[in-house]
Amino acid sequence: MTASIPQLPLRDELFLLGHNDDTGQPHIHRQALSLGMAGAVLTDLFLAGRIALDDTEDASSGGQQRLWLHRDRPVGDLIADTAIASIRYAKSAPTLRGWLTWFTEDLYERTRAGLHAGGILHRTSRRRLGGLARTDVYLATDTKWAVVARARLRYLAAGREPPDNHTAALAGLVAVLGLASHLYLDDTAAVTGQLRAIAEQHHRPVRDITAAVDAAVGDLATAAYR
Repeated sequence: MTASIPQLPLRDELFLLGHNDDTGQPHIHRQALSLGMAGAVLTDLFLAGRIALDDTEDASSGGQQRLWLHRDRPVGDLIADTAIASIRYAKSAPTLRGWLTWFTEDLYERTRAGLHAGGILHRTSRRRLGGLARTDVYLATDTKWAVVARARLRYLAAGREPPDNHTAALAGLVAVLGLASHLYLDDTAAVTGQLRAIAEQHHRPVRDITAAVDAAVGDLATAAYR
């Protein structure tokens, strides 16, 4: 099913999974989704051998590890290469949590613009307030992209496929963002637990990135209730 369809970057898959296929509305707060996408950018860079995280002391527990360039070469993706440049030109090696928070600025819009330019999303206008106002909505040109990503996660949760690095990382981000209910499986709690268990088998830096996203999203929720 998936062999003939190119694999999108993690952030793009997360963006698509984070929105309703029919309405284009986000399932969760846009800032929380942006934090997840920032984590996805870092994860893709780690898997491509471009970045590393230090593991000194107990920094991993609070997301205070620092980001380093492992190999200073572009990957040919505008957002990913911007992330590389941000680490390269930082005055000092940025902390994981600090970088995630900083990189979320405009990431939602940049990701959406890239998907639109690539023909994966199209823009349409919808009227609201009795037709007095128009709102631009971005919908998938073809739902196959979200369907395939969703299917890979469903197969993992059901134990039907061994986890590859990309999908295992996606599983962890979907779990911490609370998006498992939108995989349309019966027991959301069990699916979330299974996805978390799969993600826990990943490389330690990927687990640390996912944990930092989880903590940052938690801080966001706490701030919203103050």
